[in-house]
Amino acid sequence: MRHTPRYLMTDPDEVKRLIRNNPWATFVSPSSQGLTASHYPAILDEEEDGIVIVSHFGRPDEKLHELGDHEILVIIQGPHDYVSPSWYAPGDLVPTWNHVTAHLYGTPEILSDEENYAMLGRLTDHFERHQPHGRSLSEDEEGTRRIAKGTVGLRMKVDRFEARAKLSQNKGPETVENIVGEVGKRNPALAEEMRRVHPRGAQH
Repeated sequence: MRHTPRYLMTDPDEVKRLIRNNPWATFVSPSSQGLTASHYPAILDEEEDGIVIVSHFGRPDEKLHELGDHEILVIIQGPHDYVSPSWYAPGDLVPTWNHVTAHLYGTPEILSDEENYAMLGRLTDHFERHQPHGRSLSEDEEGTRRIAKGTVGLRMKVDRFEARAKLSQNKGPETVENIVGEVGKRNPALAEEMRRVHPRGAQH
């Protein structure tokens, strides 16, 4: 990830907000067999200090990643989209891609079976709370515990992160307003991120 100063996101609270809003993560490990990548949900452990995420892997992914043996990279991808130069002032011809992205680094801790089941319950409740008739693992603990044996839970304290919010900070207020208006037609989440960094130049 290139470090253009105007795009750097250094506030841990902003990284936490990004994780809360975008819980589908990419896990990348430098295993002894080469790079290995998997995709799983990740949520914050809100009871911990710093940035701590919890997730689960389906077996045998934990062995392919050699979880717990080394540092891994977890990629959180927030809203993103193409930005057309047709939205710029005349003569400005170079397109770009706006995005909010965080790279999290740490060595995961493997959870015990009991910790894993508790984490899966929290993970399920986290997403089911938005459903009109949300379900819970506790409705059939015996059955869901059997299924949980096919997963491995992890907790990862983020030792360091690299994050960027590239949201047209190099453009003037009128151009930003045009971009927000165009992006908002198809990608309201990205438009909202732009409004956060351009409160005066993006009033749509």
